[in-house]
Amino acid sequence: MKIAYIGGGSREWARKLMFDLALCPDLEGHVALYDLDLESAQLNAELGNWLQTQRGVVSRWQYAAVAARSAALAGADFVVVSIQPGSLQVMADEIAIAEKYGLFFPVGDTTGAPGLIRGLRAATIYAEFARAIAAECPRAWVINYTNPMTICTRTLTRVAPELKVFGCCHEVFSTQEYLARLIAARLGGDPPPRHEIQINVLGINHFTFVDRAFYQEHDLLALLRAHLAEPDVLRPFTRAEVEAGGNWFQDNRQVKWSLFQRLGILPAAGDRHLVEFLPGYVVSPEELFRWGVIRTPASYRIQRWRDAMHSTRDLIAGRSPLELRPSGEEGVQQIRALLGLGDWVTNVSVENVGQIGNLPHGAVVETNALFTRDQVLALPAGALPPSIHSLIARHVANQEMIVQAALTGDKEMAFHAVYNDPASGLTVDRAWSMFEEMLEASRAYLPHFTKSN
Repeated sequence: MKIAYIGGGSREWARKLMFDLALCPDLEGHVALYDLDLESAQLNAELGNWLQTQRGVVSRWQYAAVAARSAALAGADFVVVSIQPGSLQVMADEIAIAEKYGLFFPVGDTTGAPGLIRGLRAATIYAEFARAIAAECPRAWVINYTNPMTICTRTLTRVAPELKVFGCCHEVFSTQEYLARLIAARLGGDPPPRHEIQINVLGINHFTFVDRAFYQEHDLLALLRAHLAEPDVLRPFTRAEVEAGGNWFQDNRQVKWSLFQRLGILPAAGDRHLVEFLPGYVVSPEELFRWGVIRTPASYRIQRWRDAMHSTRDLIAGRSPLELRPSGEEGVQQIRALLGLGDWVTNVSVENVGQIGNLPHGAVVETNALFTRDQVLALPAGALPPSIHSLIARHVANQEMIVQAALTGDKEMAFHAVYNDPASGLTVDRAWSMFEEMLEASRAYLPHFTKSN
């Protein structure tokens, strides 16, 4: 089969796919890597072909970097998309602008003003992707990994409704893994595999919730409530102890546990994402530290991106050891299931066809789905409880406005989404000033949105 990879110079997701394909014995074929950064795509092609010569590889794949998107897409059976919608420096600039207005976002890639402006850029780009895929390989399955996940996936379904699209995120996996460790700690024995933790997922990407969780006969939410009743599980943190962790992606789960305690439904994403969807948390670094949340510096992301190319060259040259192991992502299992090689159930972002009864039809939501031969069947998740429904519905409305604004060039509508974001809390004039500054930072990507009265 043929896989087209848009963003084929990816320094994380493409390489994860390569390793997982190398370890899958019943798939083989060709991967066409397309990227605006052709040099990065060429290096990934070199890595993929080198990997095929290594001990432990059980499949046959050929990798090639291509200079034209149409050449990558032509005749593809699957299209994987993972891009940076705008440079990391633009992302850094947007986060810095938000800080100027008293808003401190730990991630800035999904919601809040930085995430929504990123979404405006991404939707503009993804509209082109949708038209190109519909023209070159309309029957292909499209797998999206780019954030903001919901906005990107929704743009594909809006522009080309005939496409077969889903979005993948691993945030829910960490909640399953934690529950598995909790079973071991409270019931004894080893943690069970993540896939044995049965959860009902409902919400939107990075703001997804779990209202039922079981392992065999054990109610894991009841187990978690008992755990949270113990001393010092819920507590304030200090800046010193958060920074001492030395991990820009640490998750102390204080926001997650507190929301579960007060709202009666368990958030499935990490705290760094959760705080960006909620009022009151991003108002100062001190408030974030109190909840055990650390902000990932944009400078770290930029340096990691630069270092990744050197790491790849070191691996190919034998200066670094090869560790051939699964990535923990599920793209290859999903592809296998879609080819009829065994069903698979997991959480994905797809259009709402009724799986969440009280969110708008057609909006992209995140729930469990059954992957089977040439089908992704969203599984009924029920309705969101009143405790969280209105807040999620507000985010859905904002995401829909961003997609619509990108497709129509409606700058006012884009501002409405930013102003209505729950984390903002700015007066309308300050929100407008921040919005204008962020658009100016994105001038190269959104020239038709910049500067007006």
